[in-house]
Amino acid sequence: MRTTVHVVLPAPLRTLAALPRDVPVAVDGPVTLAAVLDALEERHPVLRGTIRDRATGRRRPFVRFFAGEVDLSHEPPTAELPDAVAKGAEPLVVLGAMAGG
Repeated sequence: MRTTVHVVLPAPLRTLAALPRDVPVAVDGPVTLAAVLDALEERHPVLRGTIRDRATGRRRPFVRFFAGEVDLSHEPPTAELPDAVAKGAEPLVVLGAMAGG
């Protein structure tokens, strides 16, 4: 089953890949964070290594994932995304976090 997930990227990644704010990503099979990011990176190779570490596949520091108001950043990459995201009603938001004081 093919599903389209809408991914919202932070401005620096949109600029890097010359993409609009809302990027449709087609996913085959279960809609997991890993599946969405795999499909995104396959379609836009310039993003490889910017969201996840190339060697480990773990999210980069200061990168967060949200579905609505739910922070998915610490969920396992193989966990299925919420139905609202999987059905295209809500986007998966990739957010660049900030630190400092």
